[in-house]
Amino acid sequence: MTDVDKEVDAQQTSFDPYGRLLKMLMPSVTAVVVHDGAGKLVWTSDDWQVSQLDPLVAEAVAAAHLEPGETGGISRELDADYSAYSFVVRGEGPDPLGIITLIARIANSRGGARTLSYVRSLVQPALECLTRELALRLSLGRREKDLGTRERDLSLMLEMSSQKPVGASDSDELSAILKAGLEHLNAALAAIWVPEKGLSVSMTRSGKPMSEEVLSRMEKHLMAWMLLQQRTIVVNRTAKTATESAAPYKILACPVRHPSERVMGVMVLFNPPSAADFDEHQQRIAELLAKKTTVVIQAQYDSSTGLMTRHAFERHASATFAACNGNEAHSILYLDIDRLHVINETFGMHVGDEVIVQVAEMLARELPPGALSSRISGDRFAALLPRTSLEAAGNIATAVCNAVASMAPSRGPRAFEVSVSIGVSPIVGSSNQLAHALATAEIACKAAKDRGRSNRIEVFQDSDQSIIRRHTDIIVVGGVREALDNNNFRLDAQPILPLRGNYGRPRFELLLRMIGEKGEVIPPGKFLSAAERYQLMPAIDRWVVKHACELLGQHNAALGPDAARFAINLSGQSLQDAEFLPFVIEQIKSSGVPPELLCFELTETATIGNLEKAQAFMARLQGLGCQFALDDFGTGVSSLAYLKALSVSYLKIDGSFVRDALNNARSESMIKAIAQLAKVMSMETIAEYVETDALRIRMADLGVDYGQGYCMGRPQPLRELLRELAAFEATVNTWVAPGAAEISAALAGVEPVNENGLRSALAG
Repeated sequence: MTDVDKEVDAQQTSFDPYGRLLKMLMPSVTAVVVHDGAGKLVWTSDDWQVSQLDPLVAEAVAAAHLEPGETGGISRELDADYSAYSFVVRGEGPDPLGIITLIARIANSRGGARTLSYVRSLVQPALECLTRELALRLSLGRREKDLGTRERDLSLMLEMSSQKPVGASDSDELSAILKAGLEHLNAALAAIWVPEKGLSVSMTRSGKPMSEEVLSRMEKHLMAWMLLQQRTIVVNRTAKTATESAAPYKILACPVRHPSERVMGVMVLFNPPSAADFDEHQQRIAELLAKKTTVVIQAQYDSSTGLMTRHAFERHASATFAACNGNEAHSILYLDIDRLHVINETFGMHVGDEVIVQVAEMLARELPPGALSSRISGDRFAALLPRTSLEAAGNIATAVCNAVASMAPSRGPRAFEVSVSIGVSPIVGSSNQLAHALATAEIACKAAKDRGRSNRIEVFQDSDQSIIRRHTDIIVVGGVREALDNNNFRLDAQPILPLRGNYGRPRFELLLRMIGEKGEVIPPGKFLSAAERYQLMPAIDRWVVKHACELLGQHNAALGPDAARFAINLSGQSLQDAEFLPFVIEQIKSSGVPPELLCFELTETATIGNLEKAQAFMARLQGLGCQFALDDFGTGVSSLAYLKALSVSYLKIDGSFVRDALNNARSESMIKAIAQLAKVMSMETIAEYVETDALRIRMADLGVDYGQGYCMGRPQPLRELLRELAAFEATVNTWVAPGAAEISAALAGVEPVNENGLRSALAG
């Protein structure tokens, strides 16, 4: 909202009580319009067509000037239903203060419009109040106009001085403010001190520097004085000799305020005793210079945390590097608050904001003198540690973690923990050393999150494989974008088969493969991490949906009502894309693929994280006939609590439980519980990573319906599968209960084989 908008809103608010009072005194009034003494619109109570009143108001203004002593008015019937009454209000001077116009309904049953004198008698108390209001406004307006005239030249000067040359730093802008104070206020010395930001800038008119000891002593006493007074201080009576608490100078000191209005610093001008006293006009100019100082500081520092903005951090870091010896070691910290979204969702965004501020304060407090700290974005921070070895930087990071761990925020009876993950990286000489160091420190921070969070610290090391992988993602993502542009992906299909008896449709999960430059097949584990980190999953999901629908649509003849279902994985990023659902529906309709053949798999984490959007997404596609499966079930923190809110047909039990089900009683119990729960809720279960006969048999014993893994069948290109679908359907239909000695022949020309032989045939 602009200052003009705020002024209009304030004006609207200030006149509202008078409008309500007029309507109380005369209930038939439907609108109130206020013009100033020159006929300029000041305020209206509603959306009345004010232009209809222009002739009436102009006549009233003219009459008021012709008869200076009168306070009459004019009335007119606007139409058959409404009449207007314009009253002139005057102050002490001869000119009218304003014109108050009332729009009232005509009560025809009472003989038409009421007379002007009668209406005045009804609303006279409100007119008197409005007279005082308009008189006060006129007086204030004249004073503001006078002040504006005095300060116009200064505003122009400030505008020119704020045009920062290319390459200039923020300290240059502060120096320009001090120079303006010296030249335009004829001061001998000017200084800006903001202790909490580490800012201390001073300038003398003669160009000769003052003693650092003297400046430090004056800063200490003036800051204490300013914090006590909280206002501009003018001292024109000076001490004859300097003392511990006084100096032989005339002083004009203005507070430098934080956006919250608290005093965070001081801008001060000094003059010798022989100079002229500081006057009121100079005080106003100095206050404007102090406000300009606040603007410059705001551009450098984040308003919430008080830390530097990223832009200012980069500039100050460059200046720091330039001032240091090229052989000196520097380090950088990259800090991320753990699970802040949980705090936001549980206690509210305002509590999350408080946590961000508290962590920023802890970070600033634990850093050594000379360090630079910045709020990079959201809940992420960075700190530059000049002349600090990697080992020393690790110790500082530990101190920050310990300080954060000591926090004990609470909301009512509910307390919660706050922790951070920190990445530490050396700053090595390069053409863009800060950007490189930030990137490597961020990678180390991500590794700390991967390895447990909770005040964990990781140091960037070239030998750390997980860190190298994240670093490699930056390169891999370029290949993903190229594959999207050139259609270098392929869809494979892996069977999902019944574990017990001959029942249920065969199912296939569609798996994505990327084709490399040399034609090699790249599995998703090599590129999906980078795609997710760089927000490419919606584009990949669109590619999968489009090509899956096209291929299935081309084989409609072979895909009868009892054919297999095909599962398509979707990411949480796609659920956030408002255009993704219409895209899916369009692909299904344009390809002609029966919606009943499609099942969309959503991971439990992505679904719970976007619950409302997931519910709407599922409901729309289920209305067409599609089904849904909840993938990686059991890994979420609130699996059972959210399951009742999700209309899914299948639960895919996470492979981490399946892998060790033969050796881990807890995993076995979890699988059995999920299978029983699914049956109660009319859902079916699928066990992932069924890689051995023993696991297949055990999953069947635990009540799981379907299995997926190399024991059940290997992935094969979807195009090939669709060509052989009829033969594959015949194979599936001959499956008998586990434990049988033989199975009927499945494919033409194949002799009866045992179960292992059938699995080999499927894998072939």
